[in-house]
Amino acid sequence: MIRNFLFSFFFFTGIILISIIFIPSFFLPQKIVLFGGKVMGHWSAFCLRFFLSTKIIIKGRENIITDKKFFIASSHQSMFETFYLQTIFNSPVFILKNELLKIPIFGWYLKKIGSISIVRNKTTKNNLGFFDQIFELINKSNRPLIIFPQGTRLPPEDRSSFKKGASKIYDKLKIQCQPVAINSGYTWPKHGLKKANLNLTISILKPIDEGMNKEEFLSILEENIYSELNKLN
Repeated sequence: MIRNFLFSFFFFTGIILISIIFIPSFFLPQKIVLFGGKVMGHWSAFCLRFFLSTKIIIKGRENIITDKKFFIASSHQSMFETFYLQTIFNSPVFILKNELLKIPIFGWYLKKIGSISIVRNKTTKNNLGFFDQIFELINKSNRPLIIFPQGTRLPPEDRSSFKKGASKIYDKLKIQCQPVAINSGYTWPKHGLKKANLNLTISILKPIDEGMNKEEFLSILEENIYSELNKLN
Protein backbone atom coordinates (compact mmCIF):
# COMPACT_ATOMS: atom_id res chain seq x y z
CA MET A 1 0.00 0.00 0.00
CA ILE A 2 2.83 2.39 0.92
CA ARG A 3 4.71 1.49 -2.25
CA ASN A 4 1.61 2.23 -4.32
CA PHE A 5 1.21 5.62 -2.67
CA LEU A 6 4.87 6.54 -3.14
CA PHE A 7 4.85 5.41 -6.76
CA SER A 8 1.70 7.36 -7.63
CA PHE A 9 2.80 10.48 -5.77
CA PHE A 10 6.27 10.69 -7.29
CA PHE A 11 5.22 9.53 -10.76
CA PHE A 12 2.45 12.09 -11.21
CA THR A 13 4.43 14.83 -9.48
CA GLY A 14 7.29 14.15 -11.86
CA ILE A 15 5.03 14.20 -14.91
CA ILE A 16 3.57 17.55 -13.80
CA LEU A 17 7.04 19.03 -13.21
CA ILE A 18 8.32 17.82 -16.58
CA SER A 19 5.25 19.32 -18.23
CA ILE A 20 5.88 22.68 -16.54
CA ILE A 21 9.59 22.68 -17.38
CA PHE A 22 8.83 22.06 -21.04
CA ILE A 23 6.12 24.72 -21.39
CA PRO A 24 8.52 27.03 -23.30
CA SER A 25 8.87 24.27 -25.90
CA PHE A 26 5.40 25.19 -27.20
CA PHE A 27 7.16 28.07 -28.92
CA LEU A 28 10.17 26.03 -30.06
CA PRO A 29 10.68 23.33 -32.72
CA GLN A 30 8.63 20.17 -32.29
CA LYS A 31 11.72 18.06 -31.55
CA ILE A 32 12.06 19.80 -28.16
CA VAL A 33 8.57 18.67 -27.13
CA LEU A 34 9.30 15.17 -28.42
CA PHE A 35 12.38 15.07 -26.21
CA GLY A 36 10.12 15.93 -23.27
CA GLY A 37 8.04 12.87 -24.13
CA LYS A 38 11.13 10.67 -23.94
CA VAL A 39 11.97 12.17 -20.54
CA MET A 40 8.49 11.19 -19.32
CA GLY A 41 9.08 7.67 -20.65
CA HIS A 42 12.34 7.30 -18.75
CA TRP A 43 10.72 8.77 -15.63
CA SER A 44 7.94 6.16 -15.71
CA ALA A 45 10.55 3.39 -15.93
CA PHE A 46 12.58 4.89 -13.07
CA CYS A 47 9.52 5.05 -10.81
CA LEU A 48 8.64 1.43 -11.54
CA ARG A 49 12.17 0.26 -10.82
CA PHE A 50 12.73 2.40 -7.71
CA PHE A 51 9.36 2.22 -5.94
CA LEU A 52 8.01 -1.16 -7.12
CA SER A 53 11.29 -3.02 -7.77
CA THR A 54 10.07 -3.79 -11.29
CA LYS A 55 12.56 -5.37 -13.67
CA ILE A 56 11.94 -4.05 -17.18
CA ILE A 57 13.02 -6.50 -19.89
CA ILE A 58 13.16 -5.61 -23.59
CA LYS A 59 13.22 -8.52 -26.02
CA GLY A 60 13.65 -8.46 -29.79
CA ARG A 61 15.44 -5.16 -30.36
CA GLU A 62 16.96 -6.81 -33.42
CA ASN A 63 13.47 -6.94 -34.95
CA ILE A 64 13.05 -3.15 -34.98
CA ILE A 65 12.58 -1.90 -38.54
CA THR A 66 15.25 0.65 -39.39
CA ASP A 67 15.38 0.96 -43.17
CA LYS A 68 11.79 1.77 -44.19
CA LYS A 69 8.53 3.28 -42.99
CA PHE A 70 6.44 1.21 -40.60
CA PHE A 71 3.73 1.47 -37.99
CA ILE A 72 3.64 -0.08 -34.52
CA ALA A 73 0.76 -2.23 -33.26
CA SER A 74 1.07 -2.84 -29.52
CA SER A 75 -0.93 -4.65 -26.88
CA HIS A 76 -2.37 -2.24 -24.33
CA GLN A 77 -2.69 -3.13 -20.66
CA SER A 78 -1.34 -0.08 -18.88
CA MET A 79 -0.49 3.61 -18.98
CA PHE A 80 3.16 2.49 -19.08
CA GLU A 81 3.44 1.79 -22.81
CA THR A 82 2.04 5.18 -23.81
CA PHE A 83 5.03 6.75 -22.09
CA TYR A 84 7.84 4.21 -22.43
CA LEU A 85 7.54 3.20 -26.08
CA GLN A 86 8.64 6.74 -26.92
CA THR A 87 12.09 5.82 -25.61
CA ILE A 88 12.42 2.72 -27.82
CA PHE A 89 11.03 4.03 -31.09
CA ASN A 90 11.51 7.37 -32.81
CA SER A 91 8.85 9.45 -31.02
CA PRO A 92 5.77 7.64 -32.38
CA VAL A 93 2.69 9.47 -33.62
CA PHE A 94 -0.25 8.58 -31.36
CA ILE A 95 -3.91 8.09 -32.22
CA LEU A 96 -5.94 9.10 -29.20
CA LYS A 97 -9.35 10.07 -27.86
CA ASN A 98 -10.35 13.62 -28.70
CA GLU A 99 -11.10 14.26 -25.01
CA LEU A 100 -7.39 14.02 -24.15
CA LEU A 101 -6.63 17.11 -26.22
CA LYS A 102 -8.88 19.12 -23.89
CA ILE A 103 -6.72 18.46 -20.81
CA PRO A 104 -4.90 21.69 -19.83
CA ILE A 105 -1.16 21.72 -20.67
CA PHE A 106 -1.01 17.94 -21.30
CA GLY A 107 -3.48 18.27 -24.17
CA TRP A 108 -1.43 21.13 -25.59
CA TYR A 109 1.59 18.82 -25.65
CA LEU A 110 -0.40 16.17 -27.48
CA LYS A 111 -1.33 18.69 -30.16
CA LYS A 112 2.22 19.99 -30.45
CA ILE A 113 3.68 16.52 -31.07
CA GLY A 114 1.20 15.92 -33.90
CA SER A 115 -1.13 13.39 -32.26
CA ILE A 116 -4.17 12.34 -34.31
CA SER A 117 -7.48 12.55 -32.44
CA ILE A 118 -10.71 10.71 -33.06
CA VAL A 119 -14.18 10.95 -31.53
CA ARG A 120 -15.09 7.41 -30.48
CA ASN A 121 -18.32 5.77 -31.62
CA LYS A 122 -19.46 8.79 -33.62
CA THR A 123 -19.55 9.75 -37.27
CA THR A 124 -18.08 13.24 -37.56
CA LYS A 125 -16.47 15.25 -40.33
CA ASN A 126 -13.05 14.74 -38.76
CA ASN A 127 -13.58 10.99 -38.34
CA LEU A 128 -14.51 10.62 -42.00
CA GLY A 129 -11.12 12.05 -43.01
CA PHE A 130 -9.28 10.08 -40.32
CA PHE A 131 -7.42 7.62 -42.57
CA ASP A 132 -6.50 10.29 -45.10
CA GLN A 133 -5.03 12.35 -42.24
CA ILE A 134 -2.93 9.39 -41.09
CA PHE A 135 -1.75 8.67 -44.63
CA GLU A 136 -0.68 12.28 -45.21
CA LEU A 137 1.10 12.60 -41.86
CA ILE A 138 3.08 9.36 -42.11
CA ASN A 139 4.18 10.09 -45.67
CA LYS A 140 5.62 13.43 -44.56
CA SER A 141 7.29 12.19 -41.38
CA ASN A 142 10.06 9.80 -40.36
CA ARG A 143 8.18 9.05 -37.15
CA PRO A 144 6.22 5.78 -36.99
CA LEU A 145 2.52 5.67 -36.19
CA ILE A 146 1.59 3.70 -33.07
CA ILE A 147 -1.79 2.04 -32.61
CA PHE A 148 -3.32 -0.11 -29.88
CA PRO A 149 -5.51 -2.58 -31.82
CA GLN A 150 -7.30 -3.72 -28.66
CA GLY A 151 -8.82 -0.25 -28.57
CA THR A 152 -8.34 0.40 -24.85
CA ARG A 153 -6.41 -0.87 -21.85
CA LEU A 154 -7.46 -4.44 -21.06
CA PRO A 155 -6.65 -6.88 -18.24
CA PRO A 156 -3.67 -9.17 -18.96
CA GLU A 157 -5.90 -12.24 -19.39
CA ASP A 158 -8.30 -10.55 -21.85
CA ARG A 159 -8.11 -11.92 -25.38
CA SER A 160 -10.75 -9.77 -27.06
CA SER A 161 -10.67 -9.58 -30.84
CA PHE A 162 -8.64 -6.73 -32.29
CA LYS A 163 -10.49 -3.74 -33.70
CA LYS A 164 -10.88 -3.63 -37.48
CA GLY A 165 -9.44 -0.11 -37.57
CA ALA A 166 -5.97 -1.66 -37.34
CA SER A 167 -6.48 -3.55 -40.60
CA LYS A 168 -7.85 -0.43 -42.31
CA ILE A 169 -4.71 1.49 -41.33
CA TYR A 170 -2.53 -1.36 -42.64
CA ASP A 171 -4.45 -1.40 -45.90
CA LYS A 172 -4.29 2.38 -46.28
CA LEU A 173 -0.62 2.89 -45.42
CA LYS A 174 0.74 -0.12 -47.30
CA ILE A 175 3.82 -0.31 -45.07
CA GLN A 176 5.23 -2.92 -42.67
CA CYS A 177 3.76 -3.42 -39.21
CA GLN A 178 5.92 -3.79 -36.09
CA PRO A 179 3.96 -5.89 -33.53
CA VAL A 180 4.77 -5.37 -29.84
CA ALA A 181 3.56 -7.45 -26.89
CA ILE A 182 3.75 -5.97 -23.38
CA ASN A 183 2.60 -7.62 -20.15
CA SER A 184 2.49 -4.35 -18.20
CA GLY A 185 -0.98 -5.00 -16.75
CA TYR A 186 0.33 -7.33 -14.05
CA THR A 187 2.50 -4.59 -12.57
CA TRP A 188 0.50 -1.48 -13.46
CA PRO A 189 -3.15 -2.49 -14.05
CA LYS A 190 -5.85 -0.15 -15.32
CA HIS A 191 -7.71 -0.58 -12.04
CA GLY A 192 -6.57 -1.66 -8.61
CA LEU A 193 -3.25 -1.70 -6.81
CA LYS A 194 0.07 -1.90 -8.59
CA LYS A 195 2.25 -4.92 -7.80
CA ALA A 196 5.90 -4.98 -6.83
CA ASN A 197 8.80 -7.34 -7.60
CA LEU A 198 7.55 -8.48 -11.01
CA ASN A 199 9.10 -8.58 -14.46
CA LEU A 200 7.61 -6.23 -17.03
CA THR A 201 8.51 -7.47 -20.50
CA ILE A 202 8.35 -5.61 -23.78
CA SER A 203 8.63 -8.07 -26.65
CA ILE A 204 9.28 -6.57 -30.10
CA LEU A 205 8.12 -9.16 -32.61
CA LYS A 206 9.17 -9.80 -36.19
CA PRO A 207 7.62 -7.37 -38.68
CA ILE A 208 4.55 -8.23 -40.72
CA ASP A 209 5.13 -7.36 -44.36
CA GLU A 210 2.82 -5.17 -46.38
CA GLY A 211 0.68 -6.61 -49.18
CA MET A 212 -1.72 -8.93 -47.34
CA ASN A 213 -5.47 -8.49 -47.43
CA LYS A 214 -6.98 -6.80 -44.38
CA GLU A 215 -8.53 -9.90 -42.84
CA GLU A 216 -5.36 -11.98 -43.14
CA PHE A 217 -3.26 -9.22 -41.62
CA LEU A 218 -5.56 -8.74 -38.63
CA SER A 219 -5.67 -12.47 -37.96
CA ILE A 220 -1.87 -12.80 -38.05
CA LEU A 221 -1.35 -9.68 -35.92
CA GLU A 222 -3.76 -10.90 -33.25
CA GLU A 223 -2.29 -14.40 -33.24
CA ASN A 224 1.31 -13.15 -32.99
CA ILE A 225 0.68 -10.72 -30.15
CA TYR A 226 -1.58 -12.98 -28.09
CA SER A 227 0.73 -15.99 -28.55
CA GLU A 228 3.63 -13.91 -27.25
CA LEU A 229 1.59 -12.60 -24.31
CA ASN A 230 0.70 -16.18 -23.39
CA LYS A 231 4.46 -16.92 -23.16
CA LEU A 232 5.19 -13.77 -21.16
CA ASN A 233 2.34 -14.36 -18.73
